[in-house]
Amino acid sequence: MAALADTMLDDLGDIIGVIPRMLVEREVANKALTDLRIVGSMHERKAMMAELADGFIAMPGGIGTLEEFFEIWTWAQLGMHDKPCGLLNVAGYFDPLLEFLDRAVAEKFVRDVHRKMVIVESDPVLLLSRFEAYEPPRVVKWINAGTI
Repeated sequence: MAALADTMLDDLGDIIGVIPRMLVEREVANKALTDLRIVGSMHERKAMMAELADGFIAMPGGIGTLEEFFEIWTWAQLGMHDKPCGLLNVAGYFDPLLEFLDRAVAEKFVRDVHRKMVIVESDPVLLLSRFEAYEPPRVVKWINAGTI
């Protein structure tokens, strides 16, 4: 994350970082960020990032990346926001995850309309272009009483 932030600062300018205090105490926070916001918990961090963001992109990463992506996508599914959610699929990193999601649709654990909310591209410029054109689905009722 530090390398990405440093590159963005060099090339594009302003970056807002949100980090919980416990991580500031455990590791070095990037003090070069334009705006570093320290919050009390990971829950506060995610809520603040969701409020500040125009959209959400997960890049190849680990458990935390996946957890944050699935939570924000779930919030979109629930109608808590209508911002685009995407995966930057560098070198096919997310291919196995996408296969899993497609199986979840086939097994009827995920609705196709919700699966299609995840925008996937390997080219960051194309991903951002699709974000600009994103229209959230309008699902009035996504749970049927007999399916719970």
